[in-house]
Amino acid sequence: MRHNRIRTIFCSSILAVAGALTAAPGHAQSPYDGLWSVTVVTKSGSCEPSTRSTLTVADGRVSAAGADISGTIGREGLVRVSIHGAYANGQLSGNTGSGKWNGASSGVPCSGRWEASRQ
Repeated sequence: MRHNRIRTIFCSSILAVAGALTAAPGHAQSPYDGLWSVTVVTKSGSCEPSTRSTLTVADGRVSAAGADISGTIGREGLVRVSIHGAYANGQLSGNTGSGKWNGASSGVPCSGRWEASRQ
């Protein structure tokens, strides 16, 4: 009889834990998570005329392999990123986006536009 009671308590505990796990919220994802191909074009200044990079958005945070980049993409697609001392902002919508950036090359100000598309 004691053995059945222990088994009942054990089974009830397992069911309670399983229920709690299924009720817990899943991994928070941003609607913009994934890989993005970004083209940066200089409109003024002496920075590199054009560059292309692949950035990763995970849980709304922007990163790139081997790059000094930090930033976020809001749930509404608002972009705010800092990379190598340059700053970019703009808007993503669906699988595309665009915006402006500014920075400096050898102390000389540069600025331009960027465009992104989800890969």
